[in-house]
Amino acid sequence: DVYKRQAILRRLNNLDREEAPMDTSAHTLQTLFQQLGLPSETNQIDQFIRQHRAATGLDPLEGANFWSPSQAHFIQEALYQDSDWCEVVDELNSRLHQ
Repeated sequence: DVYKRQAILRRLNNLDREEAPMDTSAHTLQTLFQQLGLPSETNQIDQFIRQHRAATGLDPLEGANFWSPSQAHFIQEALYQDSDWCEVVDELNSRLHQ
């Protein structure tokens, strides 16, 4: 019985690894905008930044009023957990606060 449980746990652990492959792709502003569900062509990103630059003000990026709750949460997690999205989120933050 103990051996059966251990075998089941090993299989479940292997399934978890198969279902959640590690993301090793390079993140860019385009992939960030795709992740956020926003138009991601270069001119669309530039337009978004021009449109929202003033609305960002001195607030932290994730606190800007133009994000949906899920977008704000993603940005917050990227920054606070120092995820692999952190650099490109910092780049967006810098461009919005210029």
